[in-house]
Amino acid sequence: MLTLFWSCQSSDNSLPILGQRKAVTKTIDGKVVTDSVDHTIPDFKFTSQYGDTVTAHDFTGKIYVADFFFTTCPTICPKMKMQLKRVYEKFKNNPNVALLSHTINPEHDSVAVLKEFADNLGVTGHQWLFVTGDKEAIYDIGQNSYMVTAQEDSSAPGGVVHSGAFILVDKDRHIRGIYDGTTEEGVDKLMADMDRLLTDYKK
Repeated sequence: MLTLFWSCQSSDNSLPILGQRKAVTKTIDGKVVTDSVDHTIPDFKFTSQYGDTVTAHDFTGKIYVADFFFTTCPTICPKMKMQLKRVYEKFKNNPNVALLSHTINPEHDSVAVLKEFADNLGVTGHQWLFVTGDKEAIYDIGQNSYMVTAQEDSSAPGGVVHSGAFILVDKDRHIRGIYDGTTEEGVDKLMADMDRLLTDYKK
């Protein structure tokens, strides 16, 4: 399930920037000025399947696709990972593209568990990172920054509920698209938009 979002469509037919703009007040040349800025993914700090620290800085100069999952998910996660593997294979070794999968069950999904999960998918290198960390921080960034569902729910299979969405983030940490990560059609659209965004950066 996707949360509602507001989008700002630019006039040049580029991908929209999603999320609600917010007012920022600053002092310029002694004058207090209030400006509106686009929704931006904040700084974060998680741990990857290799045991190293992953921050927003690691994605500097890259576009990336984010999602939320857990390794023992009995429902949509297998479909999502097979679809995201298509993205990985298409953009493999492209230095301008990264993938970032957050576990929403960090109590179970340790570094070792995530490494085994990545290995079983055939993922190597650091282009596709699987991260764990503080549960509340993961839920918070999912729901309040990436604008998707990520929370505990005792009535849900596996005890947690999360969106099946893939989120496309640009080099400025703006969300440029949210896609159904459980379907081939949704991921085809994602990959087409990734190509479009990468082309825009070459102009």
